[in-house]
Amino acid sequence: MRDAAAIMTAEIQSGTVFSIDDDRWAAVLARDRRADRLFYYSVETTGVYCRPVCGARRPNRENVRFHESAGAAEKAGYRPCKRCRPREADRSATLVADACRLIAEAESPPSLSDLAARAKLSPFHFHRLFKAATGVTPKAYADAARADRVRRALTETPTVTAAIYESGFNSSGRFYEASASILCMTPTRFRAGGAHETLYFGVGQCSLGAILVAASDKGVASVELGDDPQVLISMLKNRFPRARLIEGDSVLQVRMAEIIRGVDLPTPSLDLPLDVRGTAFQRRVWQALRAIPPGETASYAEIAARIGAPSSSRAVARACAANPVAVTIPCHRVVRKDGGLAGYRWGVDRKRALLDRESGN
Repeated sequence: MRDAAAIMTAEIQSGTVFSIDDDRWAAVLARDRRADRLFYYSVETTGVYCRPVCGARRPNRENVRFHESAGAAEKAGYRPCKRCRPREADRSATLVADACRLIAEAESPPSLSDLAARAKLSPFHFHRLFKAATGVTPKAYADAARADRVRRALTETPTVTAAIYESGFNSSGRFYEASASILCMTPTRFRAGGAHETLYFGVGQCSLGAILVAASDKGVASVELGDDPQVLISMLKNRFPRARLIEGDSVLQVRMAEIIRGVDLPTPSLDLPLDVRGTAFQRRVWQALRAIPPGETASYAEIAARIGAPSSSRAVARACAANPVAVTIPCHRVVRKDGGLAGYRWGVDRKRALLDRESGN
């Protein structure tokens, strides 16, 4: 039976399976990182066992045996490799697995300091360890876990009230605050899944990668940036599972061309009709963002002051993160108080590129 570390890694590695020896041997030959800690291999002639990514010289296939865990390899009489240190890697994965479970079960995402203290590591070391094992930061993992809980509860429970408790929230206030930033619409509208709505969408390429634009008869409802067009389409379907999605029409093509031009060339703010779904607070923030001219930026605190809520900087940041229409609502123009680039839903590199372009750099 696999240990906790192997189970955690298997869940993280995008469903990749190495269940037969031929696939495992191919992974060893390629030093495939997707296989790391999903299994171990031992070499009969040396009495040593290794991780699939070990940089040691590859052994002859006839001398290799495979094991489900480091413990299983040691029980079979093999000692850990001093180069790839499988026992240390196994311990690190166990710590990360424990953190992932804690994040998944917590009502409020635990802080980096709390997670690091539980692992008996410094925050810096734990952050680096977690990202190396999962590919994402602890905060990104927590955001994804909470988003999954909210969406699943709203889909599987008969009422919004039931969803509040099913997703692990002890109060409706916290649930509505979290769900608004995750869903970009009210829980009731999400449960409807876009029922009785028709959305036209198109996927193209711009200087920042793939771009998806979706619009209803009222206006643009979604603008997403990414690397894989199919991933963007899947995101749209997940967000509007009951809507009628139609690929392209003449009006959409015009709007899409305008948005791509807004990405590729410094222009005045795009003045397109929008059909965005958000809370009243989010809509106030988004309206303030559209008033920031190209080439200029504003801090979260400045936006909070402009909408008459000077103590709501964090809520402004959450509203920016929930923006469903990249570039059209220019949340990339919001920066930290010291001028540094904060997070951006579509990647900080894209945010930097947009700001450099608009400032003429």
